Amino acid sequence: MTLAAEIVARATASGKTVTAAESCTGGMITAALTDIAGSSNMFERGFVTYSNVAKTEMLGVKPATLAAHGAVSEEVAAEMALGALARAGADVAVAVTGIAGPGGSEYKPEGRVCFGLAAGERVITETIDFGALGRAKVRAAARDHALGLLSGHL
Repeated sequence: MTLAAEIVARATASGKTVTAAESCTGGMITAALTDIAGSSNMFERGFVTYSNVAKTEMLGVKPATLAAHGAVSEEVAAEMALGALARAGADVAVAVTGIAGPGGSEYKPEGRVCFGLAAGERVITETIDFGALGRAKVRAAARDHALGLLSGHL
């Protein structure tokens, strides 16, 4: 059973709903979950918020947070997760924002991805440096890590 299938089964069995707020993964988490038959029992909606404007308008990420920390930060990932949770009315939300590449900087290198997982009032964040694996591999690794976070929570 795939990780996505496990999430769908666990969430459905427990009556939990899930949402995702995605930037660098561009909908890959949502696609992985909705590829599974029966996902409509637990998945309400996903948010692809690639731009800062989208993060602000769709998820309520504060412009001040973006200005102070940048889009690739745990602070923004937390606000993305909490915003998705509130707007979808879900029980758990995962958020992803990062630099898939090519590019990056000394301070935020290619392959850095920040994650947020929100449930109720609680949000946890983490940053993973996957390294300069190439765009496709960073995005796939971020998707898989986000699915792991959801699975671990459920």
